[in-house]
Amino acid sequence: MSARLSTVALSLLLAACAATPPSFTYTPLPPQPEAASGYQDKPGWATRQYAVAAANPLATDAGRQVLAAGGSALDAAIAVQMVLGLVEPQSSGIGGGAFLLYYDGKQVSAWDGRETAPAAADETLFLGADGKPMAFNDAVVGGRSVGVPGVVAMLEQAHREQGKLPWRELFQPAIRLAEQGFAISPRLHTLLKADAFLKQDPVAAAYFYQASGEPYPVGHQLRNQPYADVLRQIAARGSKALLQGTVAEAIVAKVQGHAANPGKLALADLAGYRPKKRDALCSDYRAASRDYRLCGFPPPSSGAIAIGQILGILNQTPAAGLPLQQGADGKPLPSPQWLHLYSEASRLAFADRAKYVGDPDFVSPPGGSWHTMLAPGYLAARAKLIGDNSMKTAQPGQPGAMPLALGIAAAQPEYGTSHISIVDADGHALSMTTTIEAQFGARQMVNPSGKGAGGFLLNNELTDFNFAPNDASGLPTANRVQPGKRPRSSMSPTLVFDKASGQLLISGGSPGGALIIHYTAKTLYGMLNWGLNAQQAINLPNFGATGAPTLLEEKRFPADTVQWLQTHGHEVRETDMTSGLQAIGRTADGYFGGADPRREGVVMGE
Repeated sequence: MSARLSTVALSLLLAACAATPPSFTYTPLPPQPEAASGYQDKPGWATRQYAVAAANPLATDAGRQVLAAGGSALDAAIAVQMVLGLVEPQSSGIGGGAFLLYYDGKQVSAWDGRETAPAAADETLFLGADGKPMAFNDAVVGGRSVGVPGVVAMLEQAHREQGKLPWRELFQPAIRLAEQGFAISPRLHTLLKADAFLKQDPVAAAYFYQASGEPYPVGHQLRNQPYADVLRQIAARGSKALLQGTVAEAIVAKVQGHAANPGKLALADLAGYRPKKRDALCSDYRAASRDYRLCGFPPPSSGAIAIGQILGILNQTPAAGLPLQQGADGKPLPSPQWLHLYSEASRLAFADRAKYVGDPDFVSPPGGSWHTMLAPGYLAARAKLIGDNSMKTAQPGQPGAMPLALGIAAAQPEYGTSHISIVDADGHALSMTTTIEAQFGARQMVNPSGKGAGGFLLNNELTDFNFAPNDASGLPTANRVQPGKRPRSSMSPTLVFDKASGQLLISGGSPGGALIIHYTAKTLYGMLNWGLNAQQAINLPNFGATGAPTLLEEKRFPADTVQWLQTHGHEVRETDMTSGLQAIGRTADGYFGGADPRREGVVMGE
């Protein structure tokens, strides 16, 4: 062979090698001891190159292995999500939706995989024959509450832009675990035992429960061949395998065929679903003499707006001068004076949320921009409404020049979700909150083949719409049900940057329904204002206010804190506030990640 031909051949070989993406082979994590479903102190985890934080060790490890194989943060999130849908089915899965923030080293993108209302749905969807809103569980259980699932289509679209490993390889971990089996965790067992509705679905009952009606015990090896079969189809054909064809037909049959509470979802709704790429909602925040840029998800999420308002209002109060106190157990906790200011700021933010926030394709923001709700002048005016005693109930403000003819939505329950934070070896990062809404969603499991036990659960996301389309004065609410609309969410995936350098500092978020906003705000405030690391900030007791009561995490605050708040007009309610925070913070040597001691999450990396 001539020298010239040899050179050409070598060049072609090198080019072919360069075009070949890195390969990924999954090795299951060895069995690990798991904590009881409750509270267990966690140390936090330091890494140097990359980190994954997710709600279950098997899911975290799947993401870690993807990063170790050269995958991107987005690649890792796909593997994590598919495993979570198997091992943490109560919270998220392919039958649900997600909001994903992605930082590619230059800019932040917001990928909207939120579910949509069927074309046949209207604002009377959750009204009974008497014209009054249905009871919440009556609306949830069955087909009525099921929206078009969006997480798979969203991840597929984002992968086209940010993926490094082949799409099909990212399903290996979940497929292998589904076929070989995984141990039922304490948390999954606890929720299965407590749920009154899931076993009413024969497909779910055959998979999760024994013949006696009791859930399988902790440690039982659960296999899900039907889920593996669906994942194989998605791995080969993309989201079309879920939203068209036999799987879509099975979803629609399940929704429309529910005997007591059928839904309106149709094949055309599934085939017509499109994820949206939106602009992230970023705002400035100053803490401890340093300027930050907080980036969150825009509407239909209310998270970034509410968190930005709470933190911005607090900056207009004496809150910054109130340090953490030390509890009787030696652990830090907020002072009652600080909790008063935080709760009042929260009431103001939630009042605005109830009036203004909805799907931006259906609702115009006040003043033509959602940033009017975060404007420093507006927040300063709102802060002046905070006095020495609790206002108990707040009224919405007027952030735009012209008032909007929108009603004020009544409060109603919100549940569910899981959170994933990842930073890869290139410094690219994501924060993704994913959900099927209530625990086990609509309590409807789909097994497309009808063979074997298992499948995947459907969301009840439509119950995130306001059940009553109008308020007491007859004005329409921003978050009423409309065909094709995306329900308002509290999911708050967040990325924090140093404003001066643009350096990524934090990825974080949490499950928890409307309280997601408080859990995430608590963690951000702890890290940015009080100088805590991710784990220390997550460990702080939970608190918040969405309406009149001031909520405190049960058995985490001393009696004198409760008494002080009550003396200052607060209706204090101590309750179980089970956050599921995951956060990764930058350090001088790499990263330090934290996972919520209230759940089973861990952080892994190199």
